[in-house]
Amino acid sequence: MVSISLMLSNCSTSNSASTPAPAIADVTVQATSVSDNGQDIPVNFQKVEVVKGLERPWAMTWLPDQTMLITERVGRVQMLQNGKLQQVPLNLPNLFVSGQAGLMDIALHPKFSENKLVYFTYASGDAQANRTSILRAKFDGKSFNDPKVILEVKPDKSGNQHFGSRIAWLPDNTMLIAIGDGGNPPLELDGELIRVQAQKLDSHLGKILRINDDGSIPKDNPFVNTANANPAVWSYGHRNIQGLFADRKSGQIWATEHGARGGDELNLVEAGKNYGWPVVSYSQEYFGGDVSSLKNREDIPEPKVVWTPAIAPSGLMVYQGDRFPSWQGSVFAGGLVSRDVVRIKVKNNQAKIHESIPIGQRVRDVREGLDGLIYVLTDEQNGQLIRIEPQK
Repeated sequence: MVSISLMLSNCSTSNSASTPAPAIADVTVQATSVSDNGQDIPVNFQKVEVVKGLERPWAMTWLPDQTMLITERVGRVQMLQNGKLQQVPLNLPNLFVSGQAGLMDIALHPKFSENKLVYFTYASGDAQANRTSILRAKFDGKSFNDPKVILEVKPDKSGNQHFGSRIAWLPDNTMLIAIGDGGNPPLELDGELIRVQAQKLDSHLGKILRINDDGSIPKDNPFVNTANANPAVWSYGHRNIQGLFADRKSGQIWATEHGARGGDELNLVEAGKNYGWPVVSYSQEYFGGDVSSLKNREDIPEPKVVWTPAIAPSGLMVYQGDRFPSWQGSVFAGGLVSRDVVRIKVKNNQAKIHESIPIGQRVRDVREGLDGLIYVLTDEQNGQLIRIEPQK
């Protein structure tokens, strides 16, 4: 495990006001990478603003023709084509927008070229009773049709925090969905802090779920035959996963997870495992003191990276393109508080923080495009899409 101490403010994922984001010009940056023999390799790249004017963008994906679809937390989907944004109508039943709640992730079905299915996660309900919902719809190039909610997270919760909501597809065309623990203290459910739901196998909260593309439950899920467990549960003991990536080359599942005050994590996630929250944690309470007296336990996998203070890691990817050959296999994670993209070198399942790519704005998502370049979404009222490309 790598433990990182940074001089940053405490983690905050609220929608509080912030200084207006500056425009990104073409900025040339020199970073380093590490070759197999340990030598540093200079990597020159530039950051280019692709588009601005996005309202709290949350996630992005690409159609086969390289047209982009971008979600905005307020409930809109923007299509970016030939440098211009166009809103695409989408009906989200009972959409709840408040704090961290709203429209979140978007993912194309692996067989999108055949079935035209697109999947979304969003918050539904109201301040007293809400949940993460998973919706699928067909995209005809202009609008989303036949929307259907295929899963609603249970139990309902109150407040406007910790929805999780990242989607990752597995090679068998089942999908993983990260679900948050429901919120911070003093929020309660059934007379106890809601965060203990992360340890309860009969609850969706604080879990990664695995479902089929129609919302049904795969027969080989790890807790299908466990008494009183919810069969959708794939892993548990998570606080609020904000980045989830299934590496089809290695078969590994990576997740970035928010701690409270410090204790943010990068985890290599496996089916059926308990990742500890809140009984094992490096986090401190917002009001002082440790969340738990235990930092580790023999039956709980150690995080590959722990950030203290919190950087609020967000969107996550493993770079597999050919535009930055020396970055292949590196994990990239956005930072909401650190306002950067962190590159993490991974070798033999061990992680090493190697560099920070400064963005200067809250980074909500980072993805590799179909062109092998790296794209970054900034979580601002006037959010931007930024492209990281080799220096010309």
